Formats: sequence, C-alpha cells, structure tokens
Amino acid sequence: MDKNKNTILIIDDESQIRKMLNIYLSATDFHVEEADCGKQAIRLAVSLRPDLILLDLGLPDMDGKEVIASIRGWSQVPIIVLSVRSVDEEIASALDAGADDYLTKPFGTTVLLARIRANLRKAVVKETGEPELINGVIRMDLVRHEAFLQNEKLFLTPKEYSLLRYFLFNSGRMLTHKQILKDVWGNAHGGDVQYLRVFISQLRDKLGLAATGYIVTEPGIGYRMESHLTQAAIPVARAATGS
Repeated sequence: MDKNKNTILIIDDESQIRKMLNIYLSATDFHVEEADCGKQAIRLAVSLRPDLILLDLGLPDMDGKEVIASIRGWSQVPIIVLSVRSVDEEIASALDAGADDYLTKPFGTTVLLARIRANLRKAVVKETGEPELINGVIRMDLVRHEAFLQNEKLFLTPKEYSLLRYFLFNSGRMLTHKQILKDVWGNAHGGDVQYLRVFISQLRDKLGLAATGYIVTEPGIGYRMESHLTQAAIPVARAATGS
C-alpha cells in the first residue's frame, strides 16, 4: 500500500458501487480498499488504519450504524455515510452514532470529492492544529501526503515520509533513538538503532544540503530537527552527513 496517498476504505455490499467509486477515487490519486460487509469492514479498519471511510448503512450482516459505533470505540477516522436512506431520523441517527458526514444516494462525484477533501482537512487540523507543517525551506502538506523542499516536491518512500513528518511535528525537541523507533516503526524495532541510521541517512540524502542545518545528531542519544523560522534559500544538493 502506498501510504503517501490517502487511503479510503469503501464499505458497500453492491459491487457496482464499489467498482465505480474505486475507479473514480483511484483516478483522483487516492489509494482505495473495499469491504462488502460489516465484519470485514471492521477488520480492515483495524489493520489498514484508513484515512477516511465511505460507509453504506444497508450491509448484509449488520447495520452500518453498528460499524460506526465499533470503529468509534478506538478511532476518530472520518466516516462519510453514503445511503439511500433519506429520512431525517436516519441521518440524525447515523450522525449521533459518530458519522462525520452524510450523502444520500444517488450523489454526484464532484460533491463527494469535495466532502472527502473537507473531512480530510478537518481530520488533519484536529490532529496537528494545522493542515501543513513548515520548518524553513521544508513544507509538508498533510492532507495530500506530500513534502516539498523549497517548493520542489520530494519523492519519499512511505517510511521516509512518516519519519520526516515526525521530525517536523516535533521540531526543536531532542528525540531518543528508542522514542523515534517506537513512534514511527512500532515496538518491534524499539532497539534497532542501525535500522534508524539507515533511514536517517536516506532522508538526509534526499534533503540535500538542507539536512546539515535541520536534522542534527545528538551523539549517543538520538536526533533533533532544528527550528528554522525563515525560508532562506539553501542550495539543493546532495550532502554527505554522518548519522
């Protein structure tokens, strides 16, 4: 899965609707996963951790509101209901269960895309306080999952993106090796310092000379991203920096 793209989980028992949405959203640069019943949807929501869910209420094994309630027990992922149910009571019930938005079938794809982007922006702002993270010449668009160096797009692997996002979010803080590994990779890599050094080296290489004044090594402890308030031009070139 390309986590540099926003992942959308479509939950609908009608294969034609899933196919139509998959084609449209994939062409709009989203990564799409599908489920045709409630139990499968809940399992996928846990394993995939999608950025947004499109949910039909009329599922074969359970009502969509039960799916919402189950997911809301552990996640605040944006959920947009897509349903033929148009009465006010049904809409209110779904929103009360924890849905973020509601569209009645049939709906226009242009309106759906606008609702998706609006809910993604809202989710990012809720998590970080801003839709973008900026530190000097480095900028990250959290809605589109894109990073830029002096307004030129950086081509990062999903893990490099996650690592840069973590540094930007914690700009100015000294971060230990264990802390970075645990928060970016999970507990399984908590002690693998050499593994982290490889990714730091790769990220520094892609940032070029900007890395020399941004990602700083704290010997024997970890790393720190220095805070830069201005966007002074820095020559974009490959820099040889130790990890």
